[in-house]
Amino acid sequence: MQIYNILESEVKKGMNQIFKVDIPNVDFQETVKDFEGDLTILIFPFLKYVKGNPADIATKLAEYLKLNVEEIKDFNVVKGFLNISLTDQYFLQTFQDITSQSDFGITKPDPKGKSVMVEYSSPNTNKPLHLGHIRNNLLGYSVAEIIAANGKKVYKTQIINDRGIHICKSMLAWQKFGEGKTPRDLDLKGDKFVGDFYVKFDQLYKTQIQELTEKGISEEEAKKSAPALLEAQEMLIKWEAGDQEVIDLWRKMNGWVYEGFNKTYLELGVDFDVNYYESNTYLLGKDVVQEGLEKGVFYRKEDGSVWIDLTEEGLDEKIVLRADGTAVYMTQDIGTAIQRIKDYTDIDTLVYTVGNEQDYHFKVLFLILNKLGFSWAENLYHLSYGMVDLPSGKMKSREGTVVDADELILEMTNTARDISIELGKLEGYSEEEKERLYKIIGLGALKYYILKVDPKKRILFDPKESIDFNGNTGPFIQYTYARIQSILRKADFDYAEPITNLNLHEKERNLIRFLENFPNVLQQSAEQLSPALMANYTYELVKLYNSFYQTVPILGADNDKEKIFRIQLTEQVGQIIKRSFALLGIEVPERM
Repeated sequence: MQIYNILESEVKKGMNQIFKVDIPNVDFQETVKDFEGDLTILIFPFLKYVKGNPADIATKLAEYLKLNVEEIKDFNVVKGFLNISLTDQYFLQTFQDITSQSDFGITKPDPKGKSVMVEYSSPNTNKPLHLGHIRNNLLGYSVAEIIAANGKKVYKTQIINDRGIHICKSMLAWQKFGEGKTPRDLDLKGDKFVGDFYVKFDQLYKTQIQELTEKGISEEEAKKSAPALLEAQEMLIKWEAGDQEVIDLWRKMNGWVYEGFNKTYLELGVDFDVNYYESNTYLLGKDVVQEGLEKGVFYRKEDGSVWIDLTEEGLDEKIVLRADGTAVYMTQDIGTAIQRIKDYTDIDTLVYTVGNEQDYHFKVLFLILNKLGFSWAENLYHLSYGMVDLPSGKMKSREGTVVDADELILEMTNTARDISIELGKLEGYSEEEKERLYKIIGLGALKYYILKVDPKKRILFDPKESIDFNGNTGPFIQYTYARIQSILRKADFDYAEPITNLNLHEKERNLIRFLENFPNVLQQSAEQLSPALMANYTYELVKLYNSFYQTVPILGADNDKEKIFRIQLTEQVGQIIKRSFALLGIEVPERM
């Protein structure tokens, strides 16, 4: 708030003039609800510089401020707290400053400035996206939008894990059980089709393990020697050797999966500017490891494997190259990070949206890149987030017990349909309009429920609770926005003229003060990589507006000035709700 800058300057002048001391900074907080005031200056920190009774110091300072700051209407002192009440004129001017900006709070990216790359999703091509991927995608997409709204150019990216033994398992199962069928033959999305074969492989593998153990082979040995696993390992060797038949099958099945992924991304409302593929990156980093050996960053063990010793940094030793010269994930991630900076020379920051089970991996990755001498390694961030649980328990991909992303989106839409029909407020809607509304509400519920939680926290996701039309939910906020649009449609008069002189209601002052804070919340959301700050700001704004709506007449105001101002205020609240929800990837309906 601009008033803080004004007050801080005057407080410093006042303390110097009255008490002959220099105060380095001034601490503010919102005035406690039981006391009158819009903001509070904390006097206790001043006792380091001036001796005396805090209440006396506050009173003398307040009298000085009231003479020198025209925005101050009144004050009251409670012990070491100086509560300041601001004039209506200040709030009216603040509101005019807000409404004069078409994109209040949003900063356009500087085309010549440094950019940020945000990685999210990063799926495997052996199964469809699931609930865990939904949190990842929603977080990554929203963080990218929030960073962009703070004036940074952003590249949204994913690295698709399209190679490895897990991919070969699906391929082998299709060869054995697929009978040459395609997703189209079975009317299935490609990712779902391929994922079913990953489950079939696991079923075959477990059956073979059981058969081997019944013959007296130990379970550990049976797991290593099961024919299905050996065949999958052989297929991987052929893939790495460039066997044409295996490569053709790999391309065909991955193509099916990509078609499925793209449909899910479209439904979820997320997108990407550039894709990286593990099949192109898994060899990256090997040359860097060799350079690191020469610099003494890495060391080679007797068996030929290459490691880094991070014990002095409180970590442990980490392998970066196997004894046979093949890369590990760390090798690949080192190389991919370097390649991205080469591909996009304006990048100075990389954000990795990955679950918290990989916290250690990223600590090591960032430290290695730093030791290798890459200055941009200081600007690497792991957006670590907690897992998503369901009331029924954890998900397991290979057993086919995951919550499929497409099925969850459909379930949310259907739940929204059932509740909307039950409420019976859809008169005059066409069937097409109804279906679009159900999807907006259902997806809004899903996205908000996930994004309102601090990324670091684990989530217990309850679909029914998320779609409630009351409380801290997406549909509650969407409903308030729709109510605002209904009010604006009824305002059949010109309300564009600025109101410069008016006695404001307390509820109006509260709303203006809260609207003014939108840019600060947006900035904090970007700095902390936390859409939860933006989500909960929007909820608090909606609560304030509903309190205003229930207390203060809008269209039935006593005079035209009040009516015009309250419509203007209503309109601005609606714009900030829409703007905030757009940053979360959530649509708002014009009617509900």
